[in-house]
Amino acid sequence: MIRMERRGFLKVMAAGAAIVAVNPSLIRGTLYADDGRLYMAYEKVQLVDGAGNPIKASSLEKEVTYIFNYPYASTPCMIINLPEPTQQEVTLKSEAGEEYVWKSGVGKDRTIVAYSAICAHQLTHPTPNDSFIKYVPKATPTMAYSKSGIIVCSSHLSAYDASAGAKVLGGAASQPLAAIVLTVADDDTIWAVGVLGSDKFQDYFRAFKPELKDFYNGIAQGKQLVSISAKTVKLTEYSKEIIQY
Repeated sequence: MIRMERRGFLKVMAAGAAIVAVNPSLIRGTLYADDGRLYMAYEKVQLVDGAGNPIKASSLEKEVTYIFNYPYASTPCMIINLPEPTQQEVTLKSEAGEEYVWKSGVGKDRTIVAYSAICAHQLTHPTPNDSFIKYVPKATPTMAYSKSGIIVCSSHLSAYDASAGAKVLGGAASQPLAAIVLTVADDDTIWAVGVLGSDKFQDYFRAFKPELKDFYNGIAQGKQLVSISAKTVKLTEYSKEIIQY
């Protein structure tokens, strides 16, 4: 991972602003600056279904939690097609105090969002056995917050605003979920290109070594970067049991 000082960052931005505006996935490394950027580029990966067919943005069911692993083979993420357009230009802050800007949802109506499914509190995440974290549809009540249509970790009732960059709404979480940066191509296919915000990947790797052995054939395999495509399925297909309060 590359960490650039602000002065060097601004020089790069001045020289290549047009490239950044067109394709942020061309940036390699993590960028920190006063203008609100905190972004890590990874491989550009296409989201596909269980049969390997490209998933189209228009085919995502509304308010359904889908799971794919990115940017590592063992790090689960969620993608959700919200019922309404998201907020735009949301300023967020990591637990270390670093500010960054979440632009908006993607797709024709700006309703599609993706986030790391590793809770920022104590790393609760979906596994093939169970999941305590999911998007709670607007019509489904939750103990975590006064209204639904949010992401809830039922382990300790941390609540995140799915429409605003996974901003913390309540509970013990000290920062938003890391956002997965998506692009939707002209043919309606969906691609993951990077991670925005402070992620919990290294903490996750340290805390769940036995799990990596059980589900991913070892720690090294679990830490491999995803390339080319990422299998994307409904949470109900990914986990045997889903717990929601």
